[in-house]
Amino acid sequence: MSTFDLIALGRIGVDLYPQQSGVGLAEVETFAKSLGGSPSNVAVACARLGDRAAIVTKVGDDPFGPYVRRALWGFGVDDRFVGTDPRLRTPITFCELHPPDHFPLLFYREPSAPDLQLTEADLDLEAIRAARIVWTTGTGLSQEPSRSTTLTALRERREGSADALTIHDLDHRPMFWADPAEATRWAREALQYATVAVGNREEVEVAVGTRDPQAAADALLELGVRVAIVKRGPEGTLVATREQRWEIPPTPTEVVCGLGAGDAFGGALCHALLAGWEIDRCVRLASAAGAYVAGRLACADAMPDRDALLAFAGPALDGDAAREAAR
Repeated sequence: MSTFDLIALGRIGVDLYPQQSGVGLAEVETFAKSLGGSPSNVAVACARLGDRAAIVTKVGDDPFGPYVRRALWGFGVDDRFVGTDPRLRTPITFCELHPPDHFPLLFYREPSAPDLQLTEADLDLEAIRAARIVWTTGTGLSQEPSRSTTLTALRERREGSADALTIHDLDHRPMFWADPAEATRWAREALQYATVAVGNREEVEVAVGTRDPQAAADALLELGVRVAIVKRGPEGTLVATREQRWEIPPTPTEVVCGLGAGDAFGGALCHALLAGWEIDRCVRLASAAGAYVAGRLACADAMPDRDALLAFAGPALDGDAAREAAR
Protein backbone atom coordinates (compact mmCIF):
# COMPACT_ATOMS: atom_id res chain seq x y z
CA MET A 1 0.00 0.00 0.00
CA SER A 2 1.30 3.45 -0.92
CA THR A 3 1.75 5.95 1.89
CA PHE A 4 -0.07 9.27 2.05
CA ASP A 5 1.76 12.40 3.10
CA LEU A 6 -1.41 13.62 4.83
CA ILE A 7 -4.64 12.00 5.91
CA ALA A 8 -7.22 14.40 7.34
CA LEU A 9 -10.38 13.34 9.15
CA GLY A 10 -13.70 15.09 9.45
CA ARG A 11 -15.87 17.85 8.12
CA ILE A 12 -16.82 18.22 4.48
CA GLY A 13 -19.60 19.95 2.61
CA VAL A 14 -20.51 22.67 0.16
CA ASP A 15 -19.76 26.33 0.82
CA LEU A 16 -21.93 29.03 -0.75
CA TYR A 17 -20.07 32.32 -0.94
CA PRO A 18 -21.99 35.57 -1.50
CA GLN A 19 -20.98 37.56 -4.53
CA GLN A 20 -21.92 40.77 -2.72
CA SER A 21 -19.76 42.04 0.15
CA GLY A 22 -20.85 44.11 3.11
CA VAL A 23 -24.47 42.95 3.21
CA GLY A 24 -26.38 40.33 5.21
CA LEU A 25 -27.67 37.07 3.80
CA ALA A 26 -31.14 38.58 3.40
CA GLU A 27 -29.69 41.08 0.93
CA VAL A 28 -27.31 38.78 -0.96
CA GLU A 29 -28.44 38.19 -4.55
CA THR A 30 -26.03 35.56 -5.87
CA PHE A 31 -23.72 32.88 -4.46
CA ALA A 32 -20.77 30.86 -5.75
CA LYS A 33 -20.46 27.17 -4.88
CA SER A 34 -17.23 25.64 -3.56
CA LEU A 35 -15.92 22.63 -1.68
CA GLY A 36 -16.08 23.25 2.07
CA GLY A 37 -15.16 21.83 5.46
CA SER A 38 -11.99 22.73 7.35
CA PRO A 39 -10.08 19.40 7.23
CA SER A 40 -11.10 18.95 3.59
CA ASN A 41 -9.66 22.36 2.78
CA VAL A 42 -6.46 21.51 4.68
CA ALA A 43 -6.12 18.42 2.48
CA VAL A 44 -6.71 20.57 -0.61
CA ALA A 45 -4.11 23.11 0.52
CA CYS A 46 -1.55 20.37 1.08
CA ALA A 47 -2.31 18.71 -2.27
CA ARG A 48 -2.02 22.04 -4.11
CA LEU A 49 1.49 22.35 -2.68
CA GLY A 50 2.44 19.00 -4.19
CA ASP A 51 1.84 16.51 -1.38
CA ARG A 52 -0.22 13.32 -1.51
CA ALA A 53 -3.35 13.97 0.55
CA ALA A 54 -6.55 12.09 1.39
CA ILE A 55 -9.62 12.80 3.53
CA VAL A 56 -11.61 10.37 5.70
CA THR A 57 -15.19 11.62 5.72
CA LYS A 58 -18.76 10.99 4.53
CA VAL A 59 -21.15 12.78 2.21
CA GLY A 60 -24.88 12.44 1.77
CA ASP A 61 -26.70 10.37 -0.85
CA ASP A 62 -27.72 13.46 -2.81
CA PRO A 63 -26.50 15.46 -5.83
CA PHE A 64 -23.97 17.35 -3.72
CA GLY A 65 -22.18 14.11 -2.82
CA PRO A 66 -20.83 13.50 -6.36
CA TYR A 67 -19.99 17.21 -6.63
CA VAL A 68 -17.82 17.00 -3.51
CA ARG A 69 -16.03 13.90 -4.77
CA ARG A 70 -15.31 15.52 -8.15
CA ALA A 71 -14.07 18.66 -6.41
CA LEU A 72 -11.67 16.66 -4.25
CA TRP A 73 -10.25 14.88 -7.28
CA GLY A 74 -10.00 18.16 -9.15
CA PHE A 75 -7.82 19.56 -6.38
CA GLY A 76 -5.71 16.39 -6.25
CA VAL A 77 -7.12 14.93 -3.01
CA ASP A 78 -7.70 11.16 -2.95
CA ASP A 79 -11.33 10.29 -2.16
CA ARG A 80 -10.96 6.55 -1.52
CA PHE A 81 -11.88 7.06 2.17
CA VAL A 82 -15.01 9.13 1.43
CA GLY A 83 -18.15 7.18 2.31
CA THR A 84 -21.83 7.88 1.68
CA ASP A 85 -24.48 8.09 4.37
CA PRO A 86 -27.86 6.92 2.94
CA ARG A 87 -29.95 8.93 5.44
CA LEU A 88 -28.33 12.34 5.77
CA ARG A 89 -27.69 15.17 3.35
CA THR A 90 -24.35 16.70 2.41
CA PRO A 91 -23.99 19.82 4.59
CA ILE A 92 -24.26 23.34 3.18
CA THR A 93 -22.69 26.44 4.72
CA PHE A 94 -23.52 30.05 3.91
CA CYS A 95 -21.35 33.00 4.88
CA GLU A 96 -21.46 36.79 4.90
CA LEU A 97 -18.54 39.01 3.89
CA HIS A 98 -17.78 41.98 6.12
CA PRO A 99 -14.00 42.59 5.75
CA PRO A 100 -11.61 42.76 7.41
CA ASP A 101 -12.66 40.53 10.30
CA HIS A 102 -16.37 39.67 10.33
CA PHE A 103 -17.45 36.61 8.34
CA PRO A 104 -20.44 35.00 10.08
CA LEU A 105 -21.41 31.46 9.06
CA LEU A 106 -24.76 29.73 8.81
CA PHE A 107 -24.45 25.93 8.93
CA TYR A 108 -27.05 23.49 7.60
CA ARG A 109 -26.01 20.26 9.36
CA GLU A 110 -29.22 19.16 11.06
CA PRO A 111 -30.21 16.68 12.39
CA SER A 112 -26.59 15.62 11.94
CA ALA A 113 -23.95 15.63 9.24
CA PRO A 114 -22.68 12.56 7.38
CA ASP A 115 -19.11 13.37 8.47
CA LEU A 116 -20.20 13.00 12.11
CA GLN A 117 -21.36 9.45 11.36
CA LEU A 118 -17.84 8.13 10.78
CA THR A 119 -17.35 4.84 12.59
CA GLU A 120 -14.21 2.88 13.39
CA ALA A 121 -15.12 0.57 10.50
CA ASP A 122 -14.59 3.54 8.17
CA LEU A 123 -10.93 3.81 9.22
CA ASP A 124 -8.20 2.12 7.24
CA LEU A 125 -5.95 1.70 10.26
CA GLU A 126 -3.00 0.56 8.18
CA ALA A 127 -3.20 3.78 6.16
CA ILE A 128 -3.67 5.86 9.32
CA ARG A 129 -0.58 4.33 10.91
CA ALA A 130 1.49 4.70 7.74
CA ALA A 131 0.58 8.31 6.85
CA ARG A 132 3.35 10.83 7.39
CA ILE A 133 0.88 13.26 9.00
CA VAL A 134 -2.65 12.74 10.33
CA TRP A 135 -4.85 15.82 10.90
CA THR A 136 -7.83 15.71 13.26
CA THR A 137 -10.24 18.43 14.42
CA GLY A 138 -12.31 19.48 17.40
CA THR A 139 -15.53 19.32 15.39
CA GLY A 140 -14.91 15.62 14.90
CA LEU A 141 -15.19 15.22 18.67
CA SER A 142 -18.55 16.98 18.97
CA GLN A 143 -20.80 13.94 18.39
CA GLU A 144 -20.73 10.18 18.40
CA PRO A 145 -19.78 8.05 16.56
CA SER A 146 -17.29 10.54 15.07
CA ARG A 147 -15.82 11.25 18.51
CA SER A 148 -14.82 7.64 19.19
CA THR A 149 -13.58 7.27 15.62
CA THR A 150 -11.36 10.34 15.88
CA LEU A 151 -9.94 9.17 19.20
CA THR A 152 -9.27 5.73 17.76
CA ALA A 153 -7.26 7.28 14.94
CA LEU A 154 -5.28 9.36 17.43
CA ARG A 155 -4.57 6.37 19.68
CA GLU A 156 -3.52 4.23 16.73
CA ARG A 157 -1.00 6.86 15.76
CA ARG A 158 0.45 7.12 19.27
CA GLU A 159 0.54 3.34 19.81
CA GLY A 160 2.13 2.78 16.41
CA SER A 161 4.93 5.26 17.06
CA ALA A 162 5.49 7.91 19.70
CA ASP A 163 7.21 9.96 16.97
CA ALA A 164 4.28 9.88 14.55
CA LEU A 165 3.39 13.39 13.45
CA THR A 166 -0.25 13.97 14.43
CA ILE A 167 -1.76 17.46 14.34
CA HIS A 168 -4.92 18.27 16.27
CA ASP A 169 -6.71 21.41 15.13
CA LEU A 170 -8.80 22.65 18.06
CA ASP A 171 -11.37 23.94 15.51
CA HIS A 172 -14.01 24.93 18.08
CA ARG A 173 -17.46 25.79 16.72
CA PRO A 174 -19.76 26.63 19.68
CA MET A 175 -22.92 25.81 17.72
CA PHE A 176 -21.82 22.17 17.43
CA TRP A 177 -21.63 21.65 21.20
CA ALA A 178 -24.60 21.46 23.58
CA ASP A 179 -22.32 21.71 26.62
CA PRO A 180 -19.09 23.79 26.60
CA ALA A 181 -17.64 21.59 29.35
CA GLU A 182 -17.84 18.61 26.99
CA ALA A 183 -15.85 20.52 24.39
CA THR A 184 -13.12 21.07 26.98
CA ARG A 185 -13.17 17.47 28.15
CA TRP A 186 -12.76 15.95 24.71
CA ALA A 187 -10.24 18.50 23.48
CA ARG A 188 -8.00 17.61 26.41
CA GLU A 189 -8.48 13.90 25.73
CA ALA A 190 -7.48 14.29 22.08
CA LEU A 191 -4.44 16.42 22.88
CA GLN A 192 -2.93 13.58 24.93
CA TYR A 193 -2.33 11.71 21.67
CA ALA A 194 -1.32 14.60 19.40
CA THR A 195 2.20 15.87 18.71
CA VAL A 196 1.14 19.33 17.46
CA ALA A 197 -1.78 21.50 18.65
CA VAL A 198 -3.13 24.39 16.58
CA GLY A 199 -5.74 26.91 17.67
CA ASN A 200 -6.66 30.57 18.01
CA ARG A 201 -7.15 32.38 21.31
CA GLU A 202 -10.80 31.42 21.65
CA GLU A 203 -10.07 27.78 20.89
CA VAL A 204 -7.18 27.44 23.31
CA GLU A 205 -9.33 29.01 26.01
CA VAL A 206 -11.90 26.23 25.53
CA ALA A 207 -9.18 23.59 25.69
CA VAL A 208 -7.01 24.84 28.56
CA GLY A 209 -8.94 27.63 30.27
CA THR A 210 -6.89 30.67 29.25
CA ARG A 211 -6.70 32.86 26.14
CA ASP A 212 -3.31 34.27 27.10
CA PRO A 213 -1.01 32.84 24.40
CA GLN A 214 1.99 32.16 26.62
CA ALA A 215 -0.05 30.52 29.40
CA ALA A 216 -2.07 28.55 26.84
CA ALA A 217 1.11 27.27 25.21
CA ASP A 218 2.38 26.16 28.62
CA ALA A 219 -0.84 24.27 29.28
CA LEU A 220 -0.89 22.62 25.85
CA LEU A 221 2.69 21.42 26.29
CA GLU A 222 1.82 20.05 29.72
CA LEU A 223 -0.91 17.95 28.10
CA GLY A 224 1.78 16.23 26.05
CA VAL A 225 2.04 17.91 22.65
CA ARG A 226 5.53 18.68 21.43
CA VAL A 227 4.56 21.86 19.58
CA ALA A 228 1.88 24.40 20.54
CA ILE A 229 0.77 26.92 17.90
CA VAL A 230 -1.46 29.77 19.09
CA LYS A 231 -2.81 31.98 16.31
CA ARG A 232 -3.39 35.62 17.34
CA GLY A 233 -4.86 37.08 14.15
CA PRO A 234 -3.33 40.45 13.25
CA GLU A 235 -0.81 40.06 16.10
CA GLY A 236 0.80 37.03 14.48
CA THR A 237 1.41 33.54 15.83
CA LEU A 238 3.10 32.11 18.91
CA VAL A 239 5.02 28.88 18.37
CA ALA A 240 6.20 27.02 21.47
CA THR A 241 8.16 23.88 22.19
CA ARG A 242 9.54 22.79 25.55
CA GLU A 243 12.89 24.29 24.61
CA GLN A 244 12.09 27.47 22.70
CA ARG A 245 9.45 30.02 21.62
CA TRP A 246 9.01 32.22 18.59
CA GLU A 247 6.74 35.18 17.84
CA ILE A 248 5.93 34.94 14.13
CA PRO A 249 4.69 38.27 12.70
CA PRO A 250 1.62 38.29 10.44
CA THR A 251 2.05 38.44 6.69
CA PRO A 252 0.48 41.68 5.42
CA THR A 253 -2.52 41.38 3.12
CA GLU A 254 -5.73 43.18 2.22
CA VAL A 255 -8.44 40.88 3.58
CA VAL A 256 -11.30 39.92 1.27
CA CYS A 257 -12.54 36.79 3.05
CA GLY A 258 -10.79 35.38 6.11
CA LEU A 259 -12.63 32.05 6.21
CA GLY A 260 -10.02 29.97 4.37
CA ALA A 261 -6.96 31.47 6.01
CA GLY A 262 -6.72 28.91 8.81
CA ASP A 263 -7.09 26.00 6.41
CA ALA A 264 -4.40 27.39 4.12
CA PHE A 265 -2.22 27.84 7.21
CA GLY A 266 -2.78 24.18 8.08
CA GLY A 267 -1.97 22.85 4.63
CA ALA A 268 1.22 24.89 4.34
CA LEU A 269 2.23 23.89 7.87
CA CYS A 270 1.93 20.24 6.88
CA HIS A 271 3.85 20.83 3.64
CA ALA A 272 6.76 22.49 5.39
CA LEU A 273 6.87 19.87 8.17
CA LEU A 274 6.95 17.14 5.53
CA ALA A 275 9.90 18.93 3.94
CA GLY A 276 11.80 18.87 7.24
CA TRP A 277 11.85 22.59 8.00
CA GLU A 278 12.47 23.96 11.47
CA ILE A 279 9.16 24.67 13.15
CA ASP A 280 9.46 28.46 13.21
CA ARG A 281 10.06 28.57 9.45
CA CYS A 282 7.15 26.17 8.92
CA VAL A 283 4.87 28.65 10.64
CA ARG A 284 6.25 31.57 8.62
CA LEU A 285 5.26 29.73 5.45
CA ALA A 286 1.89 28.82 6.98
CA SER A 287 1.26 32.44 7.92
CA ALA A 288 2.00 33.52 4.35
CA ALA A 289 -0.41 30.90 3.01
CA GLY A 290 -3.15 32.14 5.32
CA ALA A 291 -2.62 35.72 4.19
CA TYR A 292 -2.62 34.67 0.54
CA VAL A 293 -6.05 33.04 0.85
CA ALA A 294 -7.47 35.79 3.08
CA GLY A 295 -6.91 38.16 0.18
CA ARG A 296 -9.21 36.12 -2.07
CA LEU A 297 -12.83 34.99 -2.14
CA ALA A 298 -13.44 31.30 -1.29
CA CYS A 299 -11.36 28.67 0.48
CA ALA A 300 -10.50 25.57 -1.54
CA ASP A 301 -10.48 27.40 -4.87
CA ALA A 302 -8.08 30.02 -3.51
CA MET A 303 -5.36 27.67 -2.23
CA PRO A 304 -1.99 28.54 -3.81
CA ASP A 305 0.35 26.17 -5.57
CA ARG A 306 4.01 26.08 -4.56
CA ASP A 307 5.24 28.75 -6.95
CA ALA A 308 2.47 31.18 -6.06
CA LEU A 309 2.98 30.71 -2.33
CA LEU A 310 6.75 31.11 -2.44
CA ALA A 311 6.45 34.22 -4.59
CA PHE A 312 3.91 35.69 -2.17
CA ALA A 313 5.87 34.75 0.97
CA GLY A 314 8.81 36.77 -0.35
CA PRO A 315 10.70 38.55 2.44
CA ALA A 316 9.30 36.27 5.14
CA LEU A 317 11.50 33.43 3.90
CA ASP A 318 15.02 32.94 2.66
CA GLY A 319 14.68 32.10 -1.02
CA ASP A 320 16.94 29.06 -1.20
CA ALA A 321 15.49 27.46 1.93
CA ALA A 322 11.96 28.19 0.77
CA ARG A 323 12.56 26.50 -2.54
CA GLU A 324 14.06 23.52 -0.77
CA ALA A 325 10.83 23.11 1.24
CA ALA A 326 8.83 23.00 -1.96
CA ARG A 327 10.75 20.14 -3.56
